[in-house]
Amino acid sequence: MRRIPGAAVLALVALCGCAHPRPAPAAPPPPAPAARASLAADDEALLEDLSRRSFRFFWDEADPRTGLVRDRGRADGSPHDEAHRDVGSIAATGFGLSGLCIAAERGWLPRARAMERARGTLRFLDRGLYQSHGWFHHFVDVRTGRRVWNSEVSSIDTALLLGGVLTVGQCFRDDDDVPRLARAIYERVDFAWMLAGEPLLLSHGWKPESGFLKGRWDHYCELMILYLLGIGSPTHPLSAASWHAWARPVMTFAGYTFVSGPDPLFVHQYSHAWVDFRDWTETGPAGVDWWRNSADATRAHKAFCLSLAKEFPGYGDDVWGITASDSPRGYVAWGGPPRHETIDGTVVPCAAAGSLMLAPDVTVPAVREMRRRFGDRVYGIYGFADAFNPTTGWVDPDVIGIDLGITLLSAENLRSGRVWEWFMQNEDVVRALRAAGLARRRSTAATLRWW
Repeated sequence: MRRIPGAAVLALVALCGCAHPRPAPAAPPPPAPAARASLAADDEALLEDLSRRSFRFFWDEADPRTGLVRDRGRADGSPHDEAHRDVGSIAATGFGLSGLCIAAERGWLPRARAMERARGTLRFLDRGLYQSHGWFHHFVDVRTGRRVWNSEVSSIDTALLLGGVLTVGQCFRDDDDVPRLARAIYERVDFAWMLAGEPLLLSHGWKPESGFLKGRWDHYCELMILYLLGIGSPTHPLSAASWHAWARPVMTFAGYTFVSGPDPLFVHQYSHAWVDFRDWTETGPAGVDWWRNSADATRAHKAFCLSLAKEFPGYGDDVWGITASDSPRGYVAWGGPPRHETIDGTVVPCAAAGSLMLAPDVTVPAVREMRRRFGDRVYGIYGFADAFNPTTGWVDPDVIGIDLGITLLSAENLRSGRVWEWFMQNEDVVRALRAAGLARRRSTAATLRWW
């Protein structure tokens, strides 16, 4: 998933002292979902505040007529520069639609007002926004819906948009229009067309000037929600064999073995924002428990950051996390393990916050400590700045919509499981899981409220 870097970044005074390097820990088995403890009152209050601030971005930075959400904003809420001010992201719009459900459920907005925004957004997606065979351009003008930055018709960004579309379709199913529009938008997407002549593997996208992009979703990353939506499509389905057509490279680090490529941590988070894999596992001897896989990847990533603490003393037991983000040199799709060559000691809060739902025993303390230690220098009107460097004192003046979005949805799934509950009420998704060869491993009632 490609994102465009922001403009200038802000230099501040150094934010903290040195952290003592720690050896990478051995890999204990992650606690079973049903065994995890409830959040402490202080942590619950922290996540309420972080979630509410994160949602504010999706309310403030969405066009009230189209519902399209800006790709990024200033961390202090001020207007962005002219090049970015009206650039919207369809993936951020998907996170924002899901956020409307959270806001209505938690009373941050009157339910009728949240439903009105959802309805208006779906109407614009249905008839006002350009689409090709049901797929949408990655970046669009939030006011008009026109394509910007010569962006592609994006398969993965459309899938993340559909995550939000199908979530509001269930959350607001008492509305006269929202469920109908959600179904129409989903059913219009021609997954077979995006195969671009291949039998099983989807293209990254399409451009009207040059046709399909050469890249394909052919190895493990954030692609799981894309393939499940395709397999479950009631109108233009993919073969269930597509689920097993993409490669599954295996990595071992600090005692953890998991499916992963050399990709940022977000690839282990995005599908889990909507698809509740806790109750499902692949059958057969080579089957993967995708829930545990992402939890292990999160814990391995923490160990990876700690392994760099001697070189970058800002990293510590509860200050860690590197995923695709802004940097002093622009946007970088960095992460590890393995180490990305450009790592410079920057911390990206959504690395830990996006895994709140996966490994709260290591991520909640990280969110808590970043808020406590660095305070308002990195935490503002929309929650955490996109990135900061605790050694040099650099702080990004921007926030990025999809990074706030994974923070918001992951926190809600940890606290209540509601996003999972709404999205999994779509029978097409459940049918796709079964068709792909996944089976329930325990009763839903036993796992639905593990926090």
